[in-house]
Amino acid sequence: MKLLTLLLIGATCTLFAGCQDEPTSGDPYTQNVSTANSIGTESANLASDTNVTCDTDSTGDSASSAAQSRHFTFIYAGALTDIKPGAKVSIWLPIATDTHEQKILNKQIDVPGEYEINRELRFGNHVLYFQATATEQGEVPFKISYELERQEHLPALTEYFNESQTELFISASRFVPTSANLLDQLIDRKELDQNILRRGRQLYDTINTHMKYDKPAGGLWGRGDSAWACDSQHGNCTDFHSLFISICREQNIPARFEIGFPISSERGTGTVSGYHCWAKFVANKKWIPVDISEADRDPSKTDYYFGSLTENRIAFTIGRDLELVPQQQAGPVNFLVYPYAEVDGKQHSSFRKGFKYSDL
Repeated sequence: MKLLTLLLIGATCTLFAGCQDEPTSGDPYTQNVSTANSIGTESANLASDTNVTCDTDSTGDSASSAAQSRHFTFIYAGALTDIKPGAKVSIWLPIATDTHEQKILNKQIDVPGEYEINRELRFGNHVLYFQATATEQGEVPFKISYELERQEHLPALTEYFNESQTELFISASRFVPTSANLLDQLIDRKELDQNILRRGRQLYDTINTHMKYDKPAGGLWGRGDSAWACDSQHGNCTDFHSLFISICREQNIPARFEIGFPISSERGTGTVSGYHCWAKFVANKKWIPVDISEADRDPSKTDYYFGSLTENRIAFTIGRDLELVPQQQAGPVNFLVYPYAEVDGKQHSSFRKGFKYSDL
């Protein structure tokens, strides 16, 4: 297995991807790694455009100094499993990049053979692609090591919205409809505030009251199916925020999905068992973050999680129904945080996790 080291140092306000969720002239790869294709469409540059502005309002300097920050390593590792030995596997891995709240300081990539990093076609997420042959144990290992700084997002730290992206962020996706009248099942439209920021808080509170964080064995939670979440009234972070995004978009309020991993608030070293996601919506031409599932799990932070995010996370991608490069054969990817793999053109989902963090 070949260890390829990529050092990325981002300028303060020139960031380059992710949400969960940047543009540069190209990533500097070592000689045996094929570089990403240059994609000229507006949507392909979305991940960078949404995060490129680092301006603050009149209180931004003091807010920035008051915001908590965290310097840590994150190991995105594991192996695709339960594959026929000798089978050829196509694998796409999400790549964490600079966002409004995080800066990637160093990245080391360790995968079998050569790889390339491309821009996902709808949202501009950075995605690593490689092909490998399954071992005698029926596995394909992977490991990407990150060093990063993550900053707490406080309300005064402004992330501006690019209005040219409005259509993308009010459009439906497979599990996030905009024509199902979910809003009318949750709240009387006559009660909605005309001020979009205050309305956003109404929607936040409505979802938090309607939903319960619960992951029963054998349930359909976790797909981020807005209609199912509305009916079932429970689920995980994906279900909470999909429903929130749907009812925002039903009103033509741009909203976006971001996904990555949670990091324990306790400093030190530990493992990470699974992903976490959150959402942002637009008010006054600014992205406003919400983490409704965390507010549901800790009611003492209900006010905090409207407009703020802790530094205890790492973002990987944004958006739903992703179109990867090279094009996957099994249809749009619902969201990308775990490895996406195909064997003989069919999705292969079995993998072993090895996600870890360590504070520096």
